[in-house]
Amino acid sequence: STHTLYYEQYNDATDGSLNALFLHGGPGAGCFPNHARFFSPDHYRVTLLDQRGCGRSTPKGETINNTLAHLVQDIESLRIHLGYDRWEVVLGGSWGTTLALAYAQTYPERVGGMVLRGVCLFRQSEIDWLFARNGASNAKLNTKKWNEFEKAVG
Repeated sequence: STHTLYYEQYNDATDGSLNALFLHGGPGAGCFPNHARFFSPDHYRVTLLDQRGCGRSTPKGETINNTLAHLVQDIESLRIHLGYDRWEVVLGGSWGTTLALAYAQTYPERVGGMVLRGVCLFRQSEIDWLFARNGASNAKLNTKKWNEFEKAVG
C-alpha cells in the first residue's frame, strides 16, 4: 500500500527561526495544533508530522510497510522536502521518543538537539508498568486515587 503523510507547520519562517519537529506518541495517535505550543513562536518554525497510519496520514491504521526504518526515512524525506539542513530540535513523546532516538542515531548530523518526554521504549516491563492491572502506573503509585478512578469507570 502507498502511504501519504500529513504534516502541518506553525510559526511562519522568519530570519533566525529554528526548525523544530514534533513526533507524537502512539499507537495510532496523531498531532494536534496544541503540540506546536511546546515551542516558542518567536524562535521556532514547528513541523507536526502524523506518522504512517496515524492521524490524518493515509491509509489510517495501515501497518504494511510501516516499520521503524520506514518512519525514520519518512522524517528524513520530509526534512529534504522542506529544504532544511537539519532539525534544530526534535521533540518526541512516548513512542515519539523511540522514533526520535532512532532518527538521531541514523542521521546524527541532521539533529541539533532533542527533547524526550514521557520516555517509553516499549520494553515489556514498560508496557506492563503502563497498562497492566497491577502495573505501577495505576494502583501502586496512588492507591486511593486509583480506587476512586476504578469506581468511577466501573
